Amino acid sequence: MPVAIIIGTHGEAARELLKSAEMIIGKQDNVEFITFVPGENTDTLITKYKEKLDKLDTSEGVIFMVDLFGGSPYNASSQIALPEENMDVITGVNIPMLLETLSMRAASNQKDLVKTALTAGSDGVKSLKASLPKKETEVGEDDL
Repeated sequence: MPVAIIIGTHGEAARELLKSAEMIIGKQDNVEFITFVPGENTDTLITKYKEKLDKLDTSEGVIFMVDLFGGSPYNASSQIALPEENMDVITGVNIPMLLETLSMRAASNQKDLVKTALTAGSDGVKSLKASLPKKETEVGEDDL
């Protein structure tokens, strides 16, 4: 079974990120999500994460993919992952990060997938105009 992934975000974003990824690359096994809604706290989220972990095959490791560094989904998942050798938490979850990580699970171990997630997440953030080829007469910030 591939590395287990749990997506955790404020509100319903985790559910929608997974639905969007599955729309593009198909149904995924060994992936769960949790939502964080008003009235819940870190203890509530720890319980939710543990319930999801019980449903997953964690023998190859676990990656928690959360929205914000220091947010409640991060804090709760960190408490679970920190003492475990084969678990990690990645912040800034986005569609490019999720797609690349899900796509590489069959051929990668947990530690390599963490690197994949970090690279894909940052590489997926682009500006339209900055990505266009520069005209020869343009002087950009990098040229100064």
